[in-house]
Amino acid sequence: MSLADTITKTFVPIHREGWPFIAIAFVATLILGWFLTPLFYIGLFLTGWVCYFFRDPARVTPVTDGLVISPADGVVNQLGLCVPPAELAADLGTEPMMRISVFMNVFNCHVNRAPVGGRIARVAYKPGKFLNAELDKASEFNERNGLVIENGGTKIGVVQIAGLVARRIVCFVREGESIGAGERFGLIRFGSRLDIYMPAGTVPKVAMGQIMIAGETVLADLREGPQAVQHITRVS
Repeated sequence: MSLADTITKTFVPIHREGWPFIAIAFVATLILGWFLTPLFYIGLFLTGWVCYFFRDPARVTPVTDGLVISPADGVVNQLGLCVPPAELAADLGTEPMMRISVFMNVFNCHVNRAPVGGRIARVAYKPGKFLNAELDKASEFNERNGLVIENGGTKIGVVQIAGLVARRIVCFVREGESIGAGERFGLIRFGSRLDIYMPAGTVPKVAMGQIMIAGETVLADLREGPQAVQHITRVS
């Protein structure tokens, strides 16, 4: 293995959304360091943290049909039946669905990945407040961007929710596109949460407080439970 390969495999890639912020932090570091040397080292540390925040590591996603995969790194902080957001009602309905919420702090990787493969039936952005994303009411009042992914007649909702620090939700996909499970679909800058909505009969395979890994941790199996969902097909 060459030195270049060793370096490439050692350092985690940085998502393209992060480069403008890294550049701003580095330039600010040089300017501050020109006036006061200690500020240069503080700025250098903060620049390193920005690089760390926008990391985009490779993930190995389970490919078994019917699995719902965590779309975010973080901790499960809400779990139970909940009515999906009004802007997704046309696709998800107005009855309670099984919701799993994953809270991301400022140290988590913030690249979001599709929980299932399928066709993106809806993308709906709604402006709002910036309450603490750990609060249950953040699902209703905070700025958010919702997706509905349809696969074989089954529809799964995933909602990006801005938090107390987050001020920008980024979505890479559009309605009508196809996406594979574990593929990147968006990013939220600095502290936030994702809500995943599944059929009411879905039995979660995770627990409150459990640590999630985006694109890898299995949230549920739609083939199991009292109302098992049929006709799930794989989208590559």
